[in-house]
Amino acid sequence: MKRILFAAVGLLSLAGAVNAATLDEVKTRGSVNCGVSQGLPGFSSPNDKNEWGGLDVDFCRAIAAAIFNDPTKVKFSPLSAKDRFTALTSGAIDVLSRNTTWTMSRDTTLGFNFAGVIYYDGQGFLVRKSVGLKSAKELQGASICVQTGTSNELNVSDFFRANNMKNGEVIAFGTLDETVKAYESGRCDVFTADRSQLAAVRLKLTNAADHVILPETISKEPLGPLVRHGDDQWFDLVKWVYFALLNAEELGVTQKNVEEQVNSQNPDVKRLLGTDGKYGEGIGLTADWAVRIIKATGNYGEIYDRNVGPATPLGIERGLNNLWTKGGIQYGMPVR
Repeated sequence: MKRILFAAVGLLSLAGAVNAATLDEVKTRGSVNCGVSQGLPGFSSPNDKNEWGGLDVDFCRAIAAAIFNDPTKVKFSPLSAKDRFTALTSGAIDVLSRNTTWTMSRDTTLGFNFAGVIYYDGQGFLVRKSVGLKSAKELQGASICVQTGTSNELNVSDFFRANNMKNGEVIAFGTLDETVKAYESGRCDVFTADRSQLAAVRLKLTNAADHVILPETISKEPLGPLVRHGDDQWFDLVKWVYFALLNAEELGVTQKNVEEQVNSQNPDVKRLLGTDGKYGEGIGLTADWAVRIIKATGNYGEIYDRNVGPATPLGIERGLNNLWTKGGIQYGMPVR
């Protein structure tokens, strides 16, 4: 009986050590290794000074702020759609924050945990205005450019089959830049991807006004950050960074007023900002973990508006990505 008890205690201790591995490694290293795209405006792209920016980038900065109280302690690794999962599995990156769709196979067979949906999206089609198309249902027999390593190829096939349309040639390319160049050169009639990606790609084209995104959304594409299976503490930390951003917006806590809000008597604000309870300890952080995040990046709404919102070149309305209290479906779990 004693041997069984000692063995059980040993297994629990081992599990605890394994589960704490990523956070410990990040702290020892002094930075978060974050996988991002190879350049998608509004989500993850470098400027002319090689400084990364975008919604996905800001999420990684929020993680760094929560851990180090310094949003700059992030190393960004630009990854193709094909290589992104290998980088996460191998441990080359700690978190993948790269316009990646949450699917069952990725969540189970590939061995990943999605920390949330940072952007609710759907797949669409980009075409030349000169073609005169008004609907995706007019694409019968068209040649379609798509990036390999994505779920877009399957979605196109499903859409054509569901609408009894003749599937044209689907041409896959290894990187986003290759796919865009092929479309712009006339190698294919249509470019398909998530609608947010199409909006970003359209800005890269020589004459953006000559191209239009067709109205149909043919799939559900819940995009979010993901981590490896087997490290619950790290999964919890990344997940609660996401929830903190949403809860801060809902509670009216912003980058500008967060220090003032620390003195709030609102029970929800007090728990979020660490003046009531020790919730940060549950994810291996200090009590003011959420204060650190909001001071560094602002809340979810601020991040959205700064990178992809109506006042940016992408000009994307909040839509489904608005808070649940404002007609959207973004919803932060309660801190309590």
